[in-house]
Amino acid sequence: MVFEEFIIILSIHTISRRLADRKVERFEKNVTKRGSVPETTAKKGNDYPVGPILLGCFVFVVIGSSLFQIIMTATSGGVA
Repeated sequence: MVFEEFIIILSIHTISRRLADRKVERFEKNVTKRGSVPETTAKKGNDYPVGPILLGCFVFVVIGSSLFQIIMTATSGGVA
């Protein structure tokens, strides 16, 4: 029973040691590449995350609601 627990602990230690070694190796490779990376890592292009139709709807709703609020405040005598 004790021997089986020892084997399990040993195998877990071996797996974690392998993972640690891989991480160290990746880090050391990265250290040697310092200074040779491009200035920007962002993609260059005109790819917007929001389409023009959705953006137009959003602007319409925001400006429309603010105009509606201004008109409602003006007609009610300044009390919201």
